Amino acid sequence: MINVTKPAQEQVKLYFEGKEITPIRILLNGDGCGGPSLAMALDEKKETDAVFTFDGVEYIMDKDLMEKATPVDVDFAGTGFRLESSLKPPAGCQGCGSGTCCS
Repeated sequence: MINVTKPAQEQVKLYFEGKEITPIRILLNGDGCGGPSLAMALDEKKETDAVFTFDGVEYIMDKDLMEKATPVDVDFAGTGFRLESSLKPPAGCQGCGSGTCCS
């Protein structure tokens, strides 16, 4: 399940003002020091996507990723979008290659 807060919906609507509305993909943004995180990008729907519509805008996410990340919350607070999910960072620092623990 994807939930998009009212402030996030308002910011997305502002972005699309005067533009064609296209689906917004929620995707995995790598596996760095902080662990996996989610990001958003404009994209086209695929057969393997779950689709959620908020205020006339489609938010799409690969069904397999959704199973791992549900619930997904999209919010906007002052400086940008914040995506939260059930994805948890790995134990220890596995992505930065520094050989030290991330804090």
